[in-house]
Amino acid sequence: MSSFKQQPRLIISHQPTPLEQAPRLSAKLGINLLFKRDDCTGLAGGGNKTRKLEYLLADAQQQGADTLVTIGGLQSNHARQTAAAAAKFGFNCELVLQDVPGTPRVDYLTNGNMFLHELLGATVHQVPVKEDCHQYANSLVARLQQQGKRPYLIPIGGSNAVGSLGYVRCALELIEQLDEQALKVDQLVVATGSAGTQAGLLAGLIIAGVDIPVLGITVSRPGSEQEQLVLTLLQQILQRLGLDPVLANGKVHANGDYYGASYGVVTQDSLNAITTTAQTEGILLDPVYTGKAMAGLIDLCQRGIIAKGSTQLFLHTGGSQALPAYISAFN
Repeated sequence: MSSFKQQPRLIISHQPTPLEQAPRLSAKLGINLLFKRDDCTGLAGGGNKTRKLEYLLADAQQQGADTLVTIGGLQSNHARQTAAAAAKFGFNCELVLQDVPGTPRVDYLTNGNMFLHELLGATVHQVPVKEDCHQYANSLVARLQQQGKRPYLIPIGGSNAVGSLGYVRCALELIEQLDEQALKVDQLVVATGSAGTQAGLLAGLIIAGVDIPVLGITVSRPGSEQEQLVLTLLQQILQRLGLDPVLANGKVHANGDYYGASYGVVTQDSLNAITTTAQTEGILLDPVYTGKAMAGLIDLCQRGIIAKGSTQLFLHTGGSQALPAYISAFN
């Protein structure tokens, strides 16, 4: 724990984020459902990437950086929060954003997060589908260095061993909230993509010696591939904190049945889940991450794989700012 507390961090987010009961949706699903509201972290509308950016920006400052560079899809919530953090702390911001085939054309290119990226002052580099966005970002970093800038490259989703520390902190915060409210949780459910949120949560639970299963509902790849991605990152986090990476064994679980055609492409079940959650709890999910995760949770409840009467905690990673980009999908 002392090693974790020594990790440099900037305070950006509203913490602790609320832990809420969801009585109407619970009744509908036959479970006791809780929401951990990480859509309420506060940075340009909030979301899970804000916790990661607290550690990434501290690292960027230590390295003397003046420009943040990151990668994502055009409607990336991570890009929006990175642009906001850059504005807040006086960095320049360069966003390398790739189009996603199969997404709506009417609003996707200009509305939602695309509008917010530019409102926040970021420079957006739109990369065609067939171009390698990582290669583009590396070339951009080299160009910025030639211009005398000091760029700091943040990976997709802020999901490396530094950024994932934000979810080590979240796990410890959550354990404290559960203790304060005398709540026992049977499982934690979270959308999992770039892996940092799930891996960080697991690392935090391992540090605290708390054995709550974490089920990742994948948003972009099969479950077995996602499990390997999360496992590798979890081992890296544990090593960074001076812990035995063997502690990661058997901890990573991911379900790849609900991401549909690909990342960022809506499914009918995710649209239904967004609508149901909005109309039972007044909580806004998004089509890319939390909508698919909630679709998975609902289906697993309906099929009896998640036990009736069990207590499930849904980590809401944010993303509702992208909803206006998907209006035509709802219509």
